[in-house]
Amino acid sequence: MKLSELLQKDTLTLSFEVFPPKTDSAFDSVKQATEEIAALHPAFMSVTYGAGGGTSRYTLDIAKNIKDTYNVPTLAHLTCVSSTRETVMQKIEEMKAAGIENVMALRGDLTPELEQSDRSKWAYRHAVDLIHDIKESGADFCIGGACYPEIHPESADQKEDIRYLKEKVDAGCEFLTTQMVFDNNLLYNFLYKIREAGITVPVMPGIMPITNAKQVERAIKLSGSFMPQRFKSLVDKFGSNPDAMKQAGIIYATDQIIDLFANGVKNVHVYSMNKPDVAAKILDNLSSILN
Repeated sequence: MKLSELLQKDTLTLSFEVFPPKTDSAFDSVKQATEEIAALHPAFMSVTYGAGGGTSRYTLDIAKNIKDTYNVPTLAHLTCVSSTRETVMQKIEEMKAAGIENVMALRGDLTPELEQSDRSKWAYRHAVDLIHDIKESGADFCIGGACYPEIHPESADQKEDIRYLKEKVDAGCEFLTTQMVFDNNLLYNFLYKIREAGITVPVMPGIMPITNAKQVERAIKLSGSFMPQRFKSLVDKFGSNPDAMKQAGIIYATDQIIDLFANGVKNVHVYSMNKPDVAAKILDNLSSILN
């Protein structure tokens, strides 16, 4: 199923993100974790591409297995940073052969080496370049893109960021998923601004359940997300108690999702970090709301 069809329905949905293994030896354990999440029958599952595309060969394996074995719609990530057009076209053909219908078109994170390289020689400098090539390839994909409620770290200001975001949508991006958000009010403000700018495609807030204190620093480094005082207090109080922190983090994420649903957001995406128990608990917390 194409996500453009799913996201247009007048129902509440919850989806989960998983990632491929970083090493060959970890493939079986990661595959099992993704299967356990798929067995929960979420609205769909997205499978990331891996930093620099290093584990991209497993993205399709996992996405295809989820789709074929569990009949769960999948969203395969495709990043283009440092890639040649030939490599990207090959990946597109592989996705078509695997029966993938939904693609998340991303530039990808910059490694320290890429940050020092000459970007003028890159085939792809921005995600919009990748979206153009996917459309021109003739592949019948539903294309998604990323957005940053708190401004992309490379944008001068939010107006510039939203202008570039609209370029992605105008190029063929059919839905957007936000970077992780811990303060819903920032998201609501962002949604108002992009609607005013003429961006009308569905937007899925990205929610990450923080289940241990070490995740906080990594989350801030990855996304630059604002951490509200309420969340900081939670970490201060329960961060040294693993079981309590896990429970509190799941409750905080659940509370965010309930607030989003209550305020008219229909589709929420959870960065579940290959943790079936966390995904299962969140779904259980929302069992009557989602049905």
